[in-house]
Amino acid sequence: MAMLLRSRSLTSGVDAFAAGSANLLILVGRILLAWVFVGSAYGAITNFSGSVSYFRSLNVPAPELFTATTVALEVIMSAGLILGFGTRYCAVLVFLFVLMATAIAHRYWEYPVGSQQIGQYNHFLKNISIMGGAMLILVTGGGRFSLDRKLAG
Repeated sequence: MAMLLRSRSLTSGVDAFAAGSANLLILVGRILLAWVFVGSAYGAITNFSGSVSYFRSLNVPAPELFTATTVALEVIMSAGLILGFGTRYCAVLVFLFVLMATAIAHRYWEYPVGSQQIGQYNHFLKNISIMGGAMLILVTGGGRFSLDRKLAG
């Protein structure tokens, strides 16, 4: 019985924290979701030829244009999420971008069993999680600490 009461106290404390900190947590969530695209864009910019070679190995048509477009989209998505500008549209873009990236680059079942397949499977799972985060941002919007909110008045 005492354990149940402690458990209820803990859950009500978590609920109270989440409710009281929702807007700050949405901001942190947006930044963390964007972080993966900031890092990816930075890596592609600083090693553009390596990114082009990777896409060429996947038989992507026009790999230079594909790489440049990918970097531009990652920068736009990152900025939108971090600033909370067009947040719901960015969330849809993130979802579609990651869905396409998964279909193009993380078909783990095509890799030989072993470390390559496990690595691709982990990327596949990470992408599924990112798509889940994008859906949550689509539902919540940018929150109080966003340009969307400021521009709405």
